[in-house]
Amino acid sequence: AREAGVLDGGYWYENLRGQVRFAPAVADLLGQRFGVFLEVSAHPVLVQPINEIVDDADVVVTGSLRRDDGGLRRLLTSMAELFVRGVPVDWTGVLPAAAASARVELPTYAFDHQHYWLRTEQSATDPESFGQSATDHPLLGAMVPLPGSDGRVFTSRLSLRTHPWLADHAVDGVVLLPGGALVELAVRAGDEVGCPVLDELVTESPLVVPEHGGVRVQVVLSGPGENGERTLDVYAQPDDGNGWTRHATGSLSAAQLPVDDVDFTAWPPTGVQQVDIDDLYADLAERGYGYGPAFQGLRAVWRRGEEVFAEVALPEEHRGDATAYGIHPALLDAALHPTLLSAAGGADEPQVPLDWQRLALHAAGASALRVRLLHGEAGTVSLAAADGTGALVVTVDSVASRSVPVEKLVATTEIHDSLFRVEWTELSAAAVGPVDGRPDVEVLEVAGGQDTLAATSRALAALQTWSAGSDETRLVVVTRGAVPAGDGMVADPAAAAVWGLVRSAQAENPDRIVLLDLDRDGVDEPVLGLVLASGEPQVAVRAGALFVPRLARAGEQVREAGAGFDPEGTVLVSGAGVLGTVLARHLVIRHGVRRVVLASRRGPDADGMADLVAELAEHGGEVSVVACDLSHRDHVSALLSEHRPTAVVHTAGVLDDGVTEALTPQRLARVFAPKVDAVRHLDELTRDMELDAFVVFSSGSGVFGSPGQGNYAAANAFLDAAMANRRASGLPGLSLAWGLWEQATGMTAHLGGADQARMSRGGVRPMTAAEGMALFDAALTSEQALLVPVKLDLREVRAGRVVPHLLRALVRSGRQQARTTTGGDGGLARRLVGLAPAEQETLLLDLVRAQVAVVLGYSGAAAVRADGAFKDAGFDSLTSLELRNRLREATGLKLPATMAFDYPTPYVLARHLRDQLGTGGDALAQVNARIEEVESLIGGLTLDASTRSAVTLRLQGLVARCNGVREQADVASVAEQLEAASADDVLDFIDAELGLA
Repeated sequence: AREAGVLDGGYWYENLRGQVRFAPAVADLLGQRFGVFLEVSAHPVLVQPINEIVDDADVVVTGSLRRDDGGLRRLLTSMAELFVRGVPVDWTGVLPAAAASARVELPTYAFDHQHYWLRTEQSATDPESFGQSATDHPLLGAMVPLPGSDGRVFTSRLSLRTHPWLADHAVDGVVLLPGGALVELAVRAGDEVGCPVLDELVTESPLVVPEHGGVRVQVVLSGPGENGERTLDVYAQPDDGNGWTRHATGSLSAAQLPVDDVDFTAWPPTGVQQVDIDDLYADLAERGYGYGPAFQGLRAVWRRGEEVFAEVALPEEHRGDATAYGIHPALLDAALHPTLLSAAGGADEPQVPLDWQRLALHAAGASALRVRLLHGEAGTVSLAAADGTGALVVTVDSVASRSVPVEKLVATTEIHDSLFRVEWTELSAAAVGPVDGRPDVEVLEVAGGQDTLAATSRALAALQTWSAGSDETRLVVVTRGAVPAGDGMVADPAAAAVWGLVRSAQAENPDRIVLLDLDRDGVDEPVLGLVLASGEPQVAVRAGALFVPRLARAGEQVREAGAGFDPEGTVLVSGAGVLGTVLARHLVIRHGVRRVVLASRRGPDADGMADLVAELAEHGGEVSVVACDLSHRDHVSALLSEHRPTAVVHTAGVLDDGVTEALTPQRLARVFAPKVDAVRHLDELTRDMELDAFVVFSSGSGVFGSPGQGNYAAANAFLDAAMANRRASGLPGLSLAWGLWEQATGMTAHLGGADQARMSRGGVRPMTAAEGMALFDAALTSEQALLVPVKLDLREVRAGRVVPHLLRALVRSGRQQARTTTGGDGGLARRLVGLAPAEQETLLLDLVRAQVAVVLGYSGAAAVRADGAFKDAGFDSLTSLELRNRLREATGLKLPATMAFDYPTPYVLARHLRDQLGTGGDALAQVNARIEEVESLIGGLTLDASTRSAVTLRLQGLVARCNGVREQADVASVAEQLEAASADDVLDFIDAELGLA
């Protein structure tokens, strides 16, 4: 034996001569039928060489611990690896002491798991379960009889997902519900009430089937008239729409129509001349008819004088569906396609059958037709069709086709719930609550006549000072002439920018800030009291009346004829970002503008400029890309002098997001430069030019108030005010306060999942570039100085807890839901008092995780780790602010905006909430809670005499201890005395207690 640790030459000599013979040893063990090799070490060293030696032998080789993973969990995992490969393991050493077996019974139900894809909830959705009647028709879902009038309402929903064949009927790229489908709806409704003849059906507005989502359809049938006839109206409403549009109207009856004597048995008819239709659908596609396979049903055409004969059939894949219809819409549409042959050189725009007179369906379910068409007066045509045996199927006395204004249809569909104006509505006396004495608020008056940046910086400093103070004090920000309530003028554009800043602060501090705009100097307490009693966050006082802003649809104020751009003029587009290039392309291709000047700070070095210039040159557009800093007046003057624009569209902007507490005057200035400064220079330097249009791309943040964007909201509110003043001065001026764009721009690419989830909860949906440009065109025709193009899902808004004040003219506030107690009224604190410390932490942790899940858009609290850092989950200052507001509402506590950074995990934050609520170490509160529990338990118990006496003695002992009486160590307890007492002693004790001794 050698001394431990001595590694001299002799040691190494013997080490080399005395071979370990590891491989023969392993082979010998294998020969002895050993099948498990377990290396017990801090890190597996021999596992790999053993695996190389055993090769493909059926043995188990594993280690116990690993480097940097040497805890109990690793050891148990290694043992489990052995166990699942058939090696017996004695688990009793790690099982609880009371465990009778190492085996655990599996649950009888399937293991819980979370589906990645959404699952449709199974519920009663058949019409009968809703008190309706089924129609058993592919285009109509249910029927509701109308009591009192004997009318009927048929309901349905159409979409390209549920009825994919509709996509094969497009005009100029827009899917329209075919006229044959309207006929089928009307005839099916008439069959229900014994009126099978369609006397008349006039299409007022073709129904657009959207690419995404669907449309709800209602067919309204009146009660019978004097002669039994009934009127018919077809209405539709998009999924995300709020109003109904009548698309067709007509009448039905039970009259017997005369039938022309046409012989369909001899086919084709004698004396006809066949017409070549091989290239018909290709030619129609070039003319704007997008007929897909389902509608390419024309098989042959013949002529005989004024008569046209045709053979039509459904494609093989749709023939099985024909029996579900009276007449399949694609088949009826194809029966009229021969009329398009004679119109090949006629109308410039596609024409579709829209008006029908005296249609009778003689047989149902046809999949092929023999058709005879006869041209009549004013471009109409009569139709008769039979099946393959010559039996009559359908006759129509007159069908009239008309051109379809597709662009107008699309624009009307898109602007209904996507283009809004801001109305200042007078608040009625009934809407103002009682005034409670002198209002206890802090008032911030914004002085007029200031520079925009200076005024906004002072207001920012005041907001930050107020925010750092008491959480109980409300703030009223008072301006004069900051909003266009009344005459439409904005007397103080700098104060308008302050309104934008404060709107964002309102979003960050719900129900704590009020904006008040006056028309004269001085703040009267009575007026202030009325404003606060109204509960409105933004109020303008004009001649003693209160006015509040509300969004209203702009559709009814959009003129029929669009105000375009002069094709021979020059349009200046300032800003070469994504929106600037989309607009330049739209101006050249859609409006035919020949000269566009694209000005930006980077000029030709901006991304994609060379490609854009080349692309638009192919469309006849001359695009000049100019480097110009529009925040400098001299640069703008030189630009205007060189190019002399006839229209200006300003799209430039920059973001520097941050919550109000984090903003600085420097961050305000950075955002103001391309917005406030640039538009002020463009406005002042073009007032002597006769411009066709002056349009600025503003943002909805200045109207709605976007949390974390106070500087951006302020800059855009200034733009809105500047355009109001231009319009009031008789000059062209339009501010478009855009919502969210689907296409990532330089100002939206930073939006993450939490931002999108927040906007979704607010009902805002992203718009495509095509939708945005359609809204741009529609807005040009308006006389408004400010329009708000934003896709709103009003159903999502209605489903929210509270409808924002700005949207209350669009969405009626629903009945308030009954609520349980919340933190704001002490309910949470009372719940915590009755819980043990561990239970308190669990309750608060569940609360925090649930709110984090909502903020981040997760499916539930289970997706939030208790020890996961907020920063790692994607929290920023804005999401931290939203979490703060939600927890403040739930707990009633004053919490900092930086809460998610000060308390970095849900667990740490829950502990902080517990401490702030004052329930962590309050022993007296816990005693009171336990006494309440005992009182509740005793009230529900039925005790016999013996048990009641025992409980009473225990309670009396507690009362004695509470009164300061302490048991002495050498004195037996009452229970012990009773246990050792005789019968006489017990009776004497009772007499003494009852006062009988």
